[in-house]
Amino acid sequence: MMQVSDACFIGVDVGGTKVAAGLVDAIGEISEQTRTPMVATDAAAGLAAVTAAIDSVRAATKLKPELQGLIAGIGICAPGPLDPRTGVVINPPNLPGWRNFPLAALISKSYCLPVRVDNDGNAAALAEALWGAGRGYRNIFCATIGTGIGTGIVFDGRIYHGRTGAAAEGGHMSIDYRGPRCGCGKLGCIEALSSGPAIARRASEKIAAGRPSSILEQAGGRLDHITSEMVGRAYLAGDLLAKDVLQETAMFLTVWLGNVVDLLEPDVMIIGGGAASMLQPFFGEIRDRLPAWCVNSHCQDVPLVTAHYGADAGIAGGAALCRELSLRNLESGVGVPSRT
Repeated sequence: MMQVSDACFIGVDVGGTKVAAGLVDAIGEISEQTRTPMVATDAAAGLAAVTAAIDSVRAATKLKPELQGLIAGIGICAPGPLDPRTGVVINPPNLPGWRNFPLAALISKSYCLPVRVDNDGNAAALAEALWGAGRGYRNIFCATIGTGIGTGIVFDGRIYHGRTGAAAEGGHMSIDYRGPRCGCGKLGCIEALSSGPAIARRASEKIAAGRPSSILEQAGGRLDHITSEMVGRAYLAGDLLAKDVLQETAMFLTVWLGNVVDLLEPDVMIIGGGAASMLQPFFGEIRDRLPAWCVNSHCQDVPLVTAHYGADAGIAGGAALCRELSLRNLESGVGVPSRT
């Protein structure tokens, strides 16, 4: 029976258009990465895409004798809603082919390995806690800001799932009940105010109101082509409108994170996702403003840092799920299986 310190795990990141997978060792380093197209509308074809990515990683490991017998599990980040206890994907909007789909059971049956399935926010938080920007902290809060805002909470090395597994939907905390309607149906969610599309929308609205900006040139003169990445590039070039938009975003995040500190008082707050690098220059402003939006007198002592894992957060997160399971098994005397 191998030790967890020797084990490797296959991490799988399932999205609406692609499946990414890689081999992750016990210290969180990723190798043997692969990507394959995802078939979102057909259950069997979607499963085949996942197994093709896993098979590609396993085939690469078979060419390396030093990796033989070290794969101890498969962890999968999948779109929610899902049940992390059973590994059933319930009804994800961007994977309409999967409805009450027993993903963990099917993958485990195919490979005779332990399998864990969770959403990307939870898994990314666990990877950061184990190997990334949250390493060395007991309790972490992690937010992934991109097309949406996913969050995860890790207490003492374990994901906080809540009563039914649906906890930590921090992106759908409302900070303005009169604010814009979020995709979830609520008003004023932080996702509706500070996600990538929200940043692009506010830039478009300001330009439509008559303010000049180089962003419009990047978008070919079309307001509907503006993206948050364009806003970020314009900010770096000194565009004043882009600066205003990102400062607004930082203000929204300050209000939100003040609530997070009051509720959880984490040891560290980690920001990842596509918008993380764009917002990182504003972390100082957020920290300076926190006392006005937080009753906790120690709020400025909580570090606000950029995530370690970028585009590979899903792969690392999937592997982290399996490493946590392996540690639980060792604690209960089950041990870590040795299979390839």
